[in-house]
Amino acid sequence: MSIWFRPYTLAELELGGLAKHIGIELTEIGPDFLRGRMPVDERTRQPYGILHGGASVALAETLGSYGAGLIIDNARYQCVGQEINANHVRAISDGYVIGTARPLHLGRRSHVWEIRIEDERNRLVCVSRITMYILERSA
Repeated sequence: MSIWFRPYTLAELELGGLAKHIGIELTEIGPDFLRGRMPVDERTRQPYGILHGGASVALAETLGSYGAGLIIDNARYQCVGQEINANHVRAISDGYVIGTARPLHLGRRSHVWEIRIEDERNRLVCVSRITMYILERSA
């Protein structure tokens, strides 16, 4: 059973802003997850040549907040980030990282999402959790 507000296809999901600038792209939408990838390159590396922790958090927030937005009726509600954290467990210097966002809690006013970021060999690079607050849109 799908958690999404309505059926979505990847073709209709478009990223802009920071996500587009650093090369994040959505790659899969499943019944209860959203997946995307981000290159590890000059846009996302820190001065020592490894993936910048902030870039990992940007990937996590992109996937978690986008996922939360796909669950709600966007005509009536909007999602805003309330808190995010991340544990960086493996350094990576090239290739892609792949993030998979799944909800841990889907409440009426808040969502909690876990985002696992792995390298192309399925090794954990970062694990993040984001809390999204659900606001009613004003008339």
